[in-house]
Amino acid sequence: MMAALPEVRGRLTPDRPLADLTWLRVGGPADWLFQPADREDLAAFLRDLDPSVPVFPMGVGSNLIVRDGGVRGVVIRLGRGFNGIEIAADGTITAGAAALDAHVARKAAAAGRDLTFLRTIPGAIGGAVRMNAGCYGAYVADALREVTVIHRDGREEVLPASALELAYRSSHLPEGAVIVEAVFDAPKGEPEALEARMAEQIERRDASQPTKDRTAGSTFRNPAGLSSTGRADDSHELKAWKVIEDAGLRGARLGGAVMNDKHPNFLTNSGDATAAELEGLGERVRKRVYDHSGLTLEWEIMRIGDPAA
Repeated sequence: MMAALPEVRGRLTPDRPLADLTWLRVGGPADWLFQPADREDLAAFLRDLDPSVPVFPMGVGSNLIVRDGGVRGVVIRLGRGFNGIEIAADGTITAGAAALDAHVARKAAAAGRDLTFLRTIPGAIGGAVRMNAGCYGAYVADALREVTVIHRDGREEVLPASALELAYRSSHLPEGAVIVEAVFDAPKGEPEALEARMAEQIERRDASQPTKDRTAGSTFRNPAGLSSTGRADDSHELKAWKVIEDAGLRGARLGGAVMNDKHPNFLTNSGDATAAELEGLGERVRKRVYDHSGLTLEWEIMRIGDPAA
């Protein structure tokens, strides 16, 4: 039995289903879902929580499979109180971890600051930092100055970007730390030109990706990825979608799970998929690609929780 949980000012919900909080709409319940009121509420909760109770910070569920058996422990989901966006006179952009990537890009552009790469990235800033998100040749690593985290013991700390060791779709955060805020140094740009660039990016994305379907973004990392600095490595050109297609897996299905016909690196819930079917199809794709090309695809989608009993 789980230890008694600390009192909170935010919302603490037992046995909370998580499927409706993820873009793929699958998964079982969390033992507890905690939505803190503010930083102080989060810090006190983490400080007073039994250290044996697992904690998982969850964003907007855009890059996540929650397994059918649900999540043991406490899932923390930041919302109001963590979604502010501020732009200083010097152009420095401070964004709460729950601020949507697209909103940050738009507000920065209006102020003449270029974070346009964030416009087409689904999700929120906390997840973008954690995964060093990027597209169109730009990445969080290019612009991030520092992050504020709250540790499992309730301590708040500001970490420089260099401490995160940002690399291709990855970072190294202290164990149990929850990102609450990020600060960016963005280059200058003309607002009109930045808006036009974002509109072009949206058009390109919609033409090539299944934006109307239930997906969690790219399923697998590109085999080459980025250099150790987190920036593009132009010496490699392999793309995950291409090796999946070459293995004959565009449109592959398992139950309600499908590798999307429009873009084969988008694992899709066609309507009634289970988490087990989605993850199972992904593993089937990994095996087939390896058998076909000798390449090992690495998951970009995070998978958490227990399988169904």
